[in-house]
Amino acid sequence: MDKRQWLEEVYRSSPERQQRFSTVSDMEIAPLYTPEDVSGDYEGKLGYAGLYPYTRGVYPSMYRGRLWTMRQFGGFGLAEDTNARFRFLLAQGQTGLSTAFDMPTLMGYDADHERSRGEVGREGTSVTSIHDMMRLFDAIPLDRITTSMTINCSASVALAMYLVTAERQGVAWEKLGGTTQNDMLKEYIAQKEWICPPRPALRIVTDTIEFCARRVPRWHPVSISGYHIREAGSTAVQELAFTLADGLCYVEEALKRGLAVDEFAPRLSFFWNVHNDFLEEVAKLRAARRLWARLMKERFGATRARSMTLRTHAQTAGASLTAQQPLNNIVRVAIQALAAVLGGAQSLHTNSMDETLALPSEEAVTVALRTQQIIAEETGVTNTIDPLGGSYAVEVLTDRMEAEAFDYIRRIDEMGGMLRAIELGFPQREIADAAFKYQRQLEEGAKTVVGVNKYQVAEERPINTLRIDPEIEERQVYRVRKFKRERDFSAVGSALSRVARACRSGENLMEPICEAVRSEATVGEICDVFRQEFGVYTDPGWL
Repeated sequence: MDKRQWLEEVYRSSPERQQRFSTVSDMEIAPLYTPEDVSGDYEGKLGYAGLYPYTRGVYPSMYRGRLWTMRQFGGFGLAEDTNARFRFLLAQGQTGLSTAFDMPTLMGYDADHERSRGEVGREGTSVTSIHDMMRLFDAIPLDRITTSMTINCSASVALAMYLVTAERQGVAWEKLGGTTQNDMLKEYIAQKEWICPPRPALRIVTDTIEFCARRVPRWHPVSISGYHIREAGSTAVQELAFTLADGLCYVEEALKRGLAVDEFAPRLSFFWNVHNDFLEEVAKLRAARRLWARLMKERFGATRARSMTLRTHAQTAGASLTAQQPLNNIVRVAIQALAAVLGGAQSLHTNSMDETLALPSEEAVTVALRTQQIIAEETGVTNTIDPLGGSYAVEVLTDRMEAEAFDYIRRIDEMGGMLRAIELGFPQREIADAAFKYQRQLEEGAKTVVGVNKYQVAEERPINTLRIDPEIEERQVYRVRKFKRERDFSAVGSALSRVARACRSGENLMEPICEAVRSEATVGEICDVFRQEFGVYTDPGWL
């Protein structure tokens, strides 16, 4: 009996729930997958871990050799408050740092700026000067820990401050490992945190890629991020396609600088969202590795293995967390984290159950970290490589997501590349349409979110949340104003003038920015140079 016969003679005669079976992204799912659904040769599509096309993993031994980095995102209040949280997490077994900055820092404003009022230290830590960065990493050996910094339009300044902090710790730049997110293309697509228009912003990102390739060889200058694309409401395929298209754009810009692809591509990294649909998320990560490897090899002629391997951080889906019945979020995060591991992530952040209500409490972040540790130490899923590889359902989904993502990339190529597609509003409209469709499905009951549109309860027991003392802002503003009064104004002005000249001349901006940081110029002052020289971007409002 073949599959067609089974469907018609056996399956159709049995009861089926009256619903459309599809993923969270609305990809329709067949009742059963068999060898008939899987095509292609094993070597060409799957192969072995650590070998092209890396479908089964980027390293030969994967988690048998080394577990993923457990990197809990953290930051609030003053730099010393976050430093204390970092030390707590490291003591609990976290293996890498991940820094959250407050909104003023993310947008390139100092704590004492009028636009910063009410936001200082609220959704991350406040960093205005090199002294804040030094407090943030006080007594943390930067040559023995890797650090991720989730910051974009002011990422070049944050990176410069980190480098100068390392200098003052006596740590050579060559020994520094970590990542700046620094993915401006996705900002125009999804997250909407910017300073200047897309073209000069892309120039600044490319400056960091060039600078790090030659001066900070262990640093990932950009983490090409699908996370925020998915949080904005995209489907899994859109997240996959638009993220890889962003990556292609960065590669093309670096090549225009005269860099060889194998000179910088090994330090490009990625960042994915891991949502609730378990098999879809596993397939997405596998498809991402295979498609990126093929694009790097066939389009750009990469020859080094590390130039073709898509190494990735993953984070459980913030958009999936609910304020209703927040304890349910522990279950969601555990399922998402398991998908990330079975999908082969190199680094993982697990959201805390209370993050839809506030910054995570110490108790909640500990449970989130323990979720990763239980998966690593108790479930046995790390004992074999790519344990879901060969599953007919997973392989079909992997193939389908790769094909549909490549079709999006082809359409973007025809528009002239991702920068032009953004200027035309293409990815923005696609994501808005997908978000609207999903919301309508929720409201009609076609999709379920437990505790929100099904299984609601009348009353809920409130949980304790972290509260930021308003006095923190007053203390930081006072400290910043005092620091500014006591600086060498002449040195600051001279350094900022050099940054401005570099903006106009096309010189790589990173060395002038580092010199400005050494002179004690602030985040806001350096970003004000960008505003003056490149202009301020206004969302054209495509929708």
